[in-house]
Amino acid sequence: MTTIRTGTLLLLALAAAGLGAAACQGEQPSLAPAATELKAPEPKAPAAAAFAIDRAGSKVELVMDAPQEKIRGRIAGAAAGTLQVDPADVTRTTGLITVDLSTIELFQTAVGDDGKPGEEKKSDLQNQHARTWLEISKDTPDDVRAKNEKAQFAIRSISTSGEKDLSKLSGAERTVTVTASGDLLLHQRQSPRTVELIATFRYEGERPASVTVKTAKPFPVGLAEHDVRPREAFGKLAQKTLEVLSPKVAKEAMVTLELTATAGAAPAAPAAAADGGAR
Repeated sequence: MTTIRTGTLLLLALAAAGLGAAACQGEQPSLAPAATELKAPEPKAPAAAAFAIDRAGSKVELVMDAPQEKIRGRIAGAAAGTLQVDPADVTRTTGLITVDLSTIELFQTAVGDDGKPGEEKKSDLQNQHARTWLEISKDTPDDVRAKNEKAQFAIRSISTSGEKDLSKLSGAERTVTVTASGDLLLHQRQSPRTVELIATFRYEGERPASVTVKTAKPFPVGLAEHDVRPREAFGKLAQKTLEVLSPKVAKEAMVTLELTATAGAAPAAPAAAADGGAR
């Protein structure tokens, strides 16, 4: 009887310790499902026109605000893909946007003891850490790095409370605000995502010749959800977790994008990997 009671007490103590540790760390987000690539959704309308994204004019930015440090990231000229747009009903738009993460650059602004931000700086070490966390650093095997360098957003559905038919708008530039829903692929993890977009179509005659798309407001991307965690090297997690680093590293990135796509143009080929930690 004494042995049974002792064993029971030990199990209860271990359970209580586990619950206490979980409470201290907070509820950990679950990992998004694994995936290596998103496929372009099929066009929803026979009259849909293909708009190829201009890589050179694309821009992706992110901001991570933590109590002690603000991190700003940029990925210039890295987006490619195709948008399938029906000018008679923009809610039948689909598309696939692919971003090459190998050119990512990070800048940091530390917050002083007085609570005021200091000068923004670029740290080579911090940029290397980011590549290690994303597993796109030099020590990552080529096949794994190639997969992790690719972030994608598949637009599967569009909704709007405004005008859907571009022909009912006037002028050489016609703007609509829409909500795009689909899937985000980051670090070989796929999660559902909804993004508010502003699309401005530039007309030549009766047809749209190009469209500029930008986010109406930043959208969040959780690091833990996509298994982007502190790592010392490929396949080796660091002892410090995101929870421990939270005063300096935010748990999510707020992302914005801006791109221009041209009607009838061929999609841009994937960019060659850049130096500086990618290949």
